[in-house]
Amino acid sequence: MDALALQATFSDLTTPHVADACLRVGVPVRCAPAAVRPLWPGTHVAGPALPARHGGSVDVFLEALEHSAPGDVLVVDNGGRTDEACVGDLVALEVAHAGLAGIVIWGLHRDTPQLRAINVPVLSLGAYPNGPERLDPQPVDALTRAACGTHTVTREDVVLADDDGVLFLPADRASEVAAVATRIRDTELRQAARMQLGTSLREQTRFADYLVARDRDGVTFRQHLRSLDAAVEE
Repeated sequence: MDALALQATFSDLTTPHVADACLRVGVPVRCAPAAVRPLWPGTHVAGPALPARHGGSVDVFLEALEHSAPGDVLVVDNGGRTDEACVGDLVALEVAHAGLAGIVIWGLHRDTPQLRAINVPVLSLGAYPNGPERLDPQPVDALTRAACGTHTVTREDVVLADDDGVLFLPADRASEVAAVATRIRDTELRQAARMQLGTSLREQTRFADYLVARDRDGVTFRQHLRSLDAAVEE
């Protein structure tokens, strides 16, 4: 699935929808640490991962962009460092000119007002005024894999990001996950609409019946929900 197809497929899906779908189809749920947050609300990003491991110089980002395609998402691995910012306005401008869909940083950014004006979605651990004072040797795999928290991201991954955070999933399962996420979303929308009209969630999920089945047969709430095709949790 190319970048345009990914954006169209996931445009109306949230990261919670997709995370629940991953659980349902057996795809490991790989979320960036909760501290990786968008710079502004209303962020929604979907695209192929473009990894880059930062060693103190922006040249690794420029080299990554040499191999990028419009709609990619730059995933920057700066080891979660909080003593330097590794992405600023010039990198963000170059990313915008290359047509990328966004930047996810396992580290810090700077030039916050300029980044907001450039308007390429950025998610990071926060802002910091000082850039790198080091220059480490560039690893041979600096452009093929990036860490984000405990997870490794490669060109075989898709990046999804919104106000709830960042999710990585294998590109070869994206269509399957999206189809299930769409069903979960639609079920939740129907349940919410019924709640607005006065039918409680307990009524919709036949919660009293669940309590009986739990005490009698050891049924879990998730098993009960699956039997009703209801959505609250996976």
